[in-house]
Amino acid sequence: MLYEDNHLIAVNKPVNLLVQGDRTGDPVLAELVREYLREKYKKPGNVFLGVTHRLDRPVSGVVLMAKTGKALSRVNEMFRKKQVKKTYWAIVKDIPRPEEGTLRHYMIKNREQNKSIAYDHPMPGSREAILHYRLVKNLKRCFLLEIDLETGRHHQIRAQLAAIGCPVMGDLKYGYPGSNPGGDISLHARRLSLQHPVKNAVLNLEAPPPDDSIWQSFL
Repeated sequence: MLYEDNHLIAVNKPVNLLVQGDRTGDPVLAELVREYLREKYKKPGNVFLGVTHRLDRPVSGVVLMAKTGKALSRVNEMFRKKQVKKTYWAIVKDIPRPEEGTLRHYMIKNREQNKSIAYDHPMPGSREAILHYRLVKNLKRCFLLEIDLETGRHHQIRAQLAAIGCPVMGDLKYGYPGSNPGGDISLHARRLSLQHPVKNAVLNLEAPPPDDSIWQSFL
């Protein structure tokens, strides 16, 4: 657990764990957190827990959930109004040029392939996608980028980095030449910053990256 009060709970999602259920029936982060709350507060039966946003299955990092309907509604509104700052770390094989900049693409989601394509110009049915990146560390063989999302499109970071020739390490779907040992990709939701939905305070929720050799080489 990264943070908990009467209104919110934030956790560091491990790689390869679903945030919400799908047809696979695999373990789900939301249910694990709900069970944690049942045990902690000795609450039999159903416990309210609202998921405010999701991460892709192979991605790790901060996930914020609401413990009350009021908190859920207010945080959802903040996401809708782009009042939540989302910062990611990504490890890539090739260095972007320039080393700091803004990417603006027009994205179309292919539902059959569960994949998005980023175009340089508007296309019928496309949605604008914007992110800001900077090189944080150069290990010569791979590079750590910090990314601030301005929009929240399907597979946005993965598709946009692939479009400039810098796919995320391990991301076979978007053109990386090999997989990571655990089947994950080297993309981590590092930080969420937002106004607390009830208290007069700013929340800066930060998650350490996975404890594996790839990430630890950058720390």
